[in-house]
Amino acid sequence: MDSNREMDPEHQVPEGVDEKTLRALGALSKALETTERARGHLYGFHQLTGTADFELGDAVRLLREAGHEEQAARLERDIVGRNVIPGHWTFQIIEAYDATYHRPFTAMEGDIVDELAGGREHLLEARLKTIRRTHGHPAHTATPPAS
Repeated sequence: MDSNREMDPEHQVPEGVDEKTLRALGALSKALETTERARGHLYGFHQLTGTADFELGDAVRLLREAGHEEQAARLERDIVGRNVIPGHWTFQIIEAYDATYHRPFTAMEGDIVDELAGGREHLLEARLKTIRRTHGHPAHTATPPAS
């Protein structure tokens, strides 16, 4: 195959997949990508909250060293290690999101791509690549170089 001319078979639209289905699969893929970004934000929230909790521990120690035992004790008792929502630390929020939403969505997206496109992913993006790249340009090949 001349990789500068045609897309690899895994990214060619299968026979029988019409334009509306292709656009629907593209929208489904985009929605899943958005949930991946949301999940990444949850991990950012998780890491930032954890960092803040450890920084708060430093503040408690420094308050004690400065002679402010009552304020340090209040922070340590009421805020250090506190749930961010009732009964949950941030890792539990991520686990609930994964179990309740992310894994079911990912599984269903995979099932639908299997059913409608023979498991071929990113067909709309592959079509856009074919349309938008400069044919014949060495940095615009259709596929990666053969190894």
